Amino acid sequence: RKIIFEKQWFYLDNAIGHVYGTTFEVTSGGSLQPKKEVEEATTETKGAGTDNRNIVDDGKSQKLTHDDIKALKDKGIKGQEIVQQLIENSTTFRDKTEFAQDKYIKKKKKKYEALITIVKPSTRILATMYHAREPGKINHLRYDSLAQMLTLGNVHAGSKMLVMETCAGLVLGAVMERMGGYGTIIQMYPGGGPLRAATSCFGFPKHFFDTLHEFPLSKVESLLSGTFSTEVLPSEPEGSTLVEEESNGLSDEKQTSLQETEEEPTTEASMEVSQAEEQETMDLSTEDVEFKESKEKGMKENVQEKQRKQWERRKKLIETAALLREKNSDGLIIASKFHPTPLLLALLEFVAPSRPFVVYCQYKEPLLECYTKLRERGGVVNLKLSETWLRNYQVLPDRSHPKLTMSGGGGYLLSGITVVLDKGRADSTHSEALKMEEPAAKRCRVQDLHC
Repeated sequence: RKIIFEKQWFYLDNAIGHVYGTTFEVTSGGSLQPKKEVEEATTETKGAGTDNRNIVDDGKSQKLTHDDIKALKDKGIKGQEIVQQLIENSTTFRDKTEFAQDKYIKKKKKKYEALITIVKPSTRILATMYHAREPGKINHLRYDSLAQMLTLGNVHAGSKMLVMETCAGLVLGAVMERMGGYGTIIQMYPGGGPLRAATSCFGFPKHFFDTLHEFPLSKVESLLSGTFSTEVLPSEPEGSTLVEEESNGLSDEKQTSLQETEEEPTTEASMEVSQAEEQETMDLSTEDVEFKESKEKGMKENVQEKQRKQWERRKKLIETAALLREKNSDGLIIASKFHPTPLLLALLEFVAPSRPFVVYCQYKEPLLECYTKLRERGGVVNLKLSETWLRNYQVLPDRSHPKLTMSGGGGYLLSGITVVLDKGRADSTHSEALKMEEPAAKRCRVQDLHC
């Protein structure tokens, strides 16, 4: 298919078979051709000015017009030659400093040289790309905050991780990459099904997805209370689900016998209708009959395929529920658009003691409420609410400095470690805390009454 990227369109057919990191040149027709290393750009700069204070950007410094550049492109002149022509026809290029000249050349190369480098997808590249282009899809999760989440969550190969995210699958993909296909990941999802748009961009092999399980949030409460059942799956009507379940459980003979018993009770009206249908079918040509039979066969196959997928989905759901019932997850990561408090309090039940958990939120206030609730509930230690500050630096010879623009905030993280919650002790400490909060005079009166 046609790929449109940075005002450039091309087809990736010729890229198949080349190694990652290969640079391609977009030729006419949108096809990609590997760039030869011999064609290394050498732009001649005879001299440079001392400063840029006398240069006025009035739009008249470039002699070549848009039509002239278009004519050069039509003649088949490549990007490097167009850049050279722009340099020669610029009246202010010689007066610019050496650094400004390099910046000008780099800018024009990006515009006129149709070069594309295909790199291997990774968490760093995808997180940077999403944050720069579509931050709303990942809840404005910055790449350094994602790195902090993976570190604080102690994500490693062989662990059993719980992930609840609404970041288009970016956090899930980061966890899968860190685990390397070893261990177990259970994705908790809201709605009808999990969203994994960013996860598919990682290009994981098939065996990575064998360790991935999914479980709907709507079933968590029933699983904790012990009333969990798989009769009705989310996002599907109850009637059709139950009918498919019954038909899956029946043998072929029973299904045919049921069809026969359903066809037996017919009224006179239905008999007349059937006779009329027989007369009509006699008038049909053989081609129409064959088309009808093939259509019915296709519909039957579609129903069987749907039933098979439904059964597989039900089986996976039962397996995931069994994994959650063990309540021995090695970590919990939450990064969603929903309020974190009810999510965290419910999902912490599935995490084993002495295991880390991390919650990301774009705003501070929900995490403050979550922090307070956890302190009241107990069962956690080392609670910490943090915000990461990030500054980008340009690192080039003789011109390393912080970049002029930087992101205002990368969100907030609440992290901690689970411990065994002794309910009896928790109640006594809670009552003692209440007593300490009472005024001294009131405490004396209460003690006198008990005496």
